[in-house]
Amino acid sequence: MSEYNIPKVWEWKQEEKNQFGNQPVAGSRFEQKLPVGDKSLQVYSLGTPNGMKVTILLEELREAGVEDAQYDLYKINIGEGDQFGSDFVKINPNSKIPAMMDYSGEQPIRVFESVSILLYLAEKFGKFIPTTLAERTELMNWLFWQTGAAPFVGGGFGHFYHYAPFPQEYPIDRYTMETKRQLDLLDKHLVENAYINGEEYTIADMALWPWYGRLVQGELYGGAAEFLNAQEYTNLKAWADKIAERPAVKRALEADYKPIK
Repeated sequence: MSEYNIPKVWEWKQEEKNQFGNQPVAGSRFEQKLPVGDKSLQVYSLGTPNGMKVTILLEELREAGVEDAQYDLYKINIGEGDQFGSDFVKINPNSKIPAMMDYSGEQPIRVFESVSILLYLAEKFGKFIPTTLAERTELMNWLFWQTGAAPFVGGGFGHFYHYAPFPQEYPIDRYTMETKRQLDLLDKHLVENAYINGEEYTIADMALWPWYGRLVQGELYGGAAEFLNAQEYTNLKAWADKIAERPAVKRALEADYKPIK
């Protein structure tokens, strides 16, 4: 591996393609017409950890008897660049899944960013979100923690351990250390808590489980659980297995994503 000399000003080498379609510019790249089904909630997503959050909540709402939580689910294939189409960018200018449109009111409402969608749906239907200030603040603590911490797991550890074109010791060591620190934090938190927010199952669990639950269960990054020695986080693993047994979670993992083209 050759030494990299950092230039004074970075320049984009457009001829060098990458598997994720990354570019240093935002906005749509082509005209696109997204389908719209007959349900009030239209979800455009994929079965990634962030995408799973929303389908889990929607299935939990249905399990709880919320009739208005019916939804159409469409597949945004990020490997093919669907997230850069004009219609999707109108919903989420950041070109990331998941994104949702709510057509139940007088005016359509767009919602993007996974935790924003969780909060929107939980508040809309009054489910899986606490009502007291103290409990709600604790919920927000964990939701904001997840949005800030998970990129070190996915874009950091997951990328360099599993997706990078060749292994590099420094970034793998750096992000493995941070990922294990986060797993240890959650494991210690779950010693005295049945769920992330205490004794009640909430959207905090739905936000964290697709990342940390699936990771310790060996479902992410080519079975990275062994590399991380995830079996040592016994409280976290027990929580992960408990969530995985919920009927709504099982349905969410098997959700049928309709094609957009």
